[in-house]
Amino acid sequence: MKHLNKLFAGALLLAGFAANAQDSTNPWAISFGVNAVDTKISMKGNDHLRFEELYNPQGNWNIVPSVSYVNVARNVGGNFSFGLTGSFNKITKWVEHVEGTKNTHVVGNPGDLNYYGVDGAITYSFKSLIKSKWFDPSLHLGGGYTFFGDASAGTVNGGWGLNLWFAKNVALTLGSTLKYGFDDKRMPNADVPTHIFHQAGLKFQFGAKDRDNDGIIDKEDACPDVPGLAAFQGCPDTDGDGIQDSADACIDEPGTPEMNGCPDQDGDGVADKDDACIDVAGLPVLQGCPDADGDGVADKDDACPTVKGEKANKGCPWPDTDGDKVLDKDDKCPTVAGTVANNGCPEVSDETMKKLNDYAKTILFDSAKASFQKQTFPVLQAMVAILKEYPTAKFALEGHTDSDGKDAMNLQLSKDRAAAVRTYLVDNGIGADRLTSEGFGESKPVASNKTKAGKAQNRRVEVKLVK
Repeated sequence: MKHLNKLFAGALLLAGFAANAQDSTNPWAISFGVNAVDTKISMKGNDHLRFEELYNPQGNWNIVPSVSYVNVARNVGGNFSFGLTGSFNKITKWVEHVEGTKNTHVVGNPGDLNYYGVDGAITYSFKSLIKSKWFDPSLHLGGGYTFFGDASAGTVNGGWGLNLWFAKNVALTLGSTLKYGFDDKRMPNADVPTHIFHQAGLKFQFGAKDRDNDGIIDKEDACPDVPGLAAFQGCPDTDGDGIQDSADACIDEPGTPEMNGCPDQDGDGVADKDDACIDVAGLPVLQGCPDADGDGVADKDDACPTVKGEKANKGCPWPDTDGDKVLDKDDKCPTVAGTVANNGCPEVSDETMKKLNDYAKTILFDSAKASFQKQTFPVLQAMVAILKEYPTAKFALEGHTDSDGKDAMNLQLSKDRAAAVRTYLVDNGIGADRLTSEGFGESKPVASNKTKAGKAQNRRVEVKLVK
């Protein structure tokens, strides 16, 4: 009895601690403790039960001062569980009814009868209904088989229970069960009487699965296949930076929450994994690298890191080689001074065109042929030099003849001579795309074909600027 009182006092002290009841998460539970058998409710000569001095441990209860019952239970769904209880006791107090006396209840010793019980019960817990974390009352109903001295019989059982969960999976358990015996009108050493079975002990729940063995059951583990920490619902924090791996962009390197778990060695707000210059503070737009001249080109890629320049020119200013105020990047003639209007190329003047045509007029061909006379080559070279001064200008070469000979022959001769001039110029460095040639025969005379001087003027090559 002394041990039972200590258990009960401990329960009152620990009842305020939160814990979990047996449920589908922890489907199994085992309980053990002491029991007390109270026989006073069964009254000889009456067809009904009397509950007098129901809780009178010293007067009515039979107690063995040791572990005297074991219960194994399993949750079967919702708030229901099924359990089996095995128990033993020593019956040293028997309450006998004595008729015709003032005190009708006499406590006697029936002869130290051995008591054994095997009982099964369905239990309904009210813990979830009352929304408590530690206070867990219940009702149970079932039946069993009891050995009472030399007698044995089945019983129908019903009662109450109370679990006080003071640790995660441990509770102090209390309860009382009415075990109704159908043949309780005779003496107890002849049959099994109706009695109350009290119990007090400890209950341990178990059975929850923990696949990764991290001490957090699968139902509560957000990462059930990987060992983790309770602080992160069972998920790991490999680098120990306080950021779980699922939210950590650098799971193997300690970092900061601001960097999503990654380190930032130079403190420039760019995580090291994204920082092309991890030892020098820089700009996010340049992958963490500095830009001393502010031209948008990182110093490590800037050929002119202290002078503001252009990205397309490796961070340096664009040059103007020919000094015509058109930068080389925009200058179609970067080595020849020109005008802004002509994209940095020189513009062909009327004076230049006159000079070209003066030279063209002195080109001499062999008679009735498209081949040049020897003295003409210096003239052609002079024309090449002029055309090279205007590298983007395009020109049309036109051939003409006098009226001597047949028209068709003169037309073809003019075409051939203009083409011969073009071929020479191209062969001497003038771009083929800059020159075209055409012949007009005797159709466009500039002088009279009736005189020798006039015919000489009509045999010519003209140069025209193509705009």
